[in-house]
Amino acid sequence: MKISLRLVAVLFAIHSTIFAQPFHEFRAVWVATVDNIDWPSRGNYNADSQKVEFIKLLDMHQRNGMNAIIAQIRPATDAFYPSSIEPWSEWLTGKQGTPPNPYYDPLQFMIDETHKRGMEFHAWCNPYRAEFQLGKSSISSTHITRIHPEWFLNYGDKKYFDPGNKEVWKYVVDVIRDIVRRYNVDAIHFDDYFYPYRIAGKEFPDQSSYSKFGVGLTKEDWRRSNVDSVIFLLSKMIKEENKYCKFGISPFGVWRNVDRDPEGSNTKAGQTNFDDLYADILLWLKNGWIDYVAPQLYWEFGMRAAPYEVLLDWWSKHSYGKHCYIGLGIFKAGANAAWRDKTQLTRQIRALRNYPEVQGAIYFSSKSFENNPNGWSDSLKNNYYSTPALVPSMPWIDSAKPTTPIVTNINAVNGGINMNRYSFETNLHAGPSIKKLAVYKSTADSKSGRDTLALTQVILPDMNGNFNFAVSTELKPKLQSFSIFVTAVSANNVESEFSSPVNFIFKEGVGWSYEKK
Repeated sequence: MKISLRLVAVLFAIHSTIFAQPFHEFRAVWVATVDNIDWPSRGNYNADSQKVEFIKLLDMHQRNGMNAIIAQIRPATDAFYPSSIEPWSEWLTGKQGTPPNPYYDPLQFMIDETHKRGMEFHAWCNPYRAEFQLGKSSISSTHITRIHPEWFLNYGDKKYFDPGNKEVWKYVVDVIRDIVRRYNVDAIHFDDYFYPYRIAGKEFPDQSSYSKFGVGLTKEDWRRSNVDSVIFLLSKMIKEENKYCKFGISPFGVWRNVDRDPEGSNTKAGQTNFDDLYADILLWLKNGWIDYVAPQLYWEFGMRAAPYEVLLDWWSKHSYGKHCYIGLGIFKAGANAAWRDKTQLTRQIRALRNYPEVQGAIYFSSKSFENNPNGWSDSLKNNYYSTPALVPSMPWIDSAKPTTPIVTNINAVNGGINMNRYSFETNLHAGPSIKKLAVYKSTADSKSGRDTLALTQVILPDMNGNFNFAVSTELKPKLQSFSIFVTAVSANNVESEFSSPVNFIFKEGVGWSYEKK
């Protein structure tokens, strides 16, 4: 079968319209370490057992079709990595400040194992939470709350940095700088906890800081300016340290209600980012301070106060050219009648795929997948994520296309009982500008007369940095021909042009033959 490169490009462009699975889609899972929600399991303080658990976790998500992991490495001003600034996390070793035993670097281990599977690693940090449970959390003598107690405020059962303290801004930026400088993380990721969620009848106790620093501003505007300042400083620093490191925020699902702002969503949320958490997400997107937004839309279709469909539409119109990944609440399975509906989550996936401004989804959280709630793990693995997808590129970071691959050699190798197998060698070598290959298969159905194109494999380099792969053919195929195309993928997920095709043709009595163009 002969297919022109122009036809391949057309098929590539319309694929997401005709078929359920796009070629480029962010598919991620949050791995929460705070209070041992997802990893490591509660009471598992043995380093070797922790490694086994994390590998099992990664393998599960890889089978389900994920291409990114968002792992919490700084849950409460502590560290899941060796740090000269903050102590080891109590949720890693049982006691804050105690190193792993046997010793290892959990962050480096997580990055290596995640990248080994072709997945991105986003380092999830909490900016302001310092003590998870007052009087109950393990707090080491080197914890910053001991060194600078004047930087902190108690609210409810937790201790927080005072966001109005400029020394706090520098401290937070220095902590994140240390991570970006020392580790090959694909992104820094913050969740929805900026100023804490309001507690009824209690005001956040920052009046002293406001009296000192809030001159000329209302307290609300001053609080927002404090958070804006940290986000701006972090954004600037991250790109100075590593221009390819992305910066993403996962806010609460409602920016503002329409009754407070005509630009807000048609919702009736009891708390919002802008008015209660003092996080002006839209400002950060408009100014290009963040690369992606991942609103937590953990509500069902038709939910009275915050309907999923309303907020999905609203965020699609308010991402300002940056990426938008929808936070989906797989943990809600069985929570009420709506979440006992086995189609709830899959309908949400189909809905978000109807918006070109939405580039994927993130699921909260990892542990929820273990029991295949409502059969949703199977739905992802066997249907919605049954073919691989590349993480979408961010052209504002880098738009340079890598070198177009050339297939240099094809060899027949041993196949299965009902298969022939062909190995492909390419001319490319892994390096800063090329991190993987994408293999596409195009087939023609003589009955329908329609050509189809599918992304079938994502290939990582071998131990020598070479990119080789294999393709199987059925001994008694239903379709008599197909073509293979290859692209190279850069560090910023930019794809090269398609390679020239390798065309396979089947003839009765002869079998398969191929030709390179």
